[in-house]
Amino acid sequence: MGVALVTGAARGIGAAVVRRLASAGWRVVAVDIAAEPGGDPAALPDVTYPLGTREQLSTLAGEFPDAVVDVVTDVRDADALRSAVATAEAEFGGLDAAVACAAVMAGGTPLWETTDAEWSALFDTGVTGVANLARAAVPALLRSQQGRFVALASSAAHHGLWHLAGYNAAKHAVVGLIKGLAEDLRGTGVCATAVSPGSTRTDLLDATARLYDLGNMDEFASHQLHERLLDPDEVAAVVAFLCSAESSAVTGTVVHADGGFRP
Repeated sequence: MGVALVTGAARGIGAAVVRRLASAGWRVVAVDIAAEPGGDPAALPDVTYPLGTREQLSTLAGEFPDAVVDVVTDVRDADALRSAVATAEAEFGGLDAAVACAAVMAGGTPLWETTDAEWSALFDTGVTGVANLARAAVPALLRSQQGRFVALASSAAHHGLWHLAGYNAAKHAVVGLIKGLAEDLRGTGVCATAVSPGSTRTDLLDATARLYDLGNMDEFASHQLHERLLDPDEVAAVVAFLCSAESSAVTGTVVHADGGFRP
């Protein structure tokens, strides 16, 4: 199939993308910051919920011992991502797809009460992290026969959400980044796309529910025409298609894998 690099891979949609690709015959470099379990993650002290762990990342790789290599990397570190791309080329002979899933949730207050630290957390991981991956991966993707760059945006990129203006802005920036990247890739054959999931059963959605003081994340289901939360694998199926050769007609745009999200 090909070789992919996936960030935010320890759990949630990122882990589902790794499983979906590896099960289809891809070889994957699975990247995550892989925080230590227990308490707030030291690497992102302004994020108030635990991130994916080293154990989760290594367990995922262990499911596909010949196809998945796990790499602990912070997407805020551009040099570290270039090293992860080099790992893909050294271990598997190249890179055909890069998938930016890493993001964090912060907020729960009006924009004027949002702290500098919360704003930075959203943009440093969720936007600069995507740009860092593109800058690291695109040179390798240009050497592929079917280079694909896919970034996870969100329904929040397209709808204003109460007390989440910073998250709205960060995900809207991801869409803009993808549109600009696709223009830069004009004529190369490399495609750049964004996927905007709706409310998906992940730890990030659980963190969002806590910001809203909801009993559990299932209360978000009423905002989708499906009237249920999406499963991460449903979103991963869309991402996997966009990584494939069959997606060659799709670039510079957003695929709304959102279950008919309505705020």
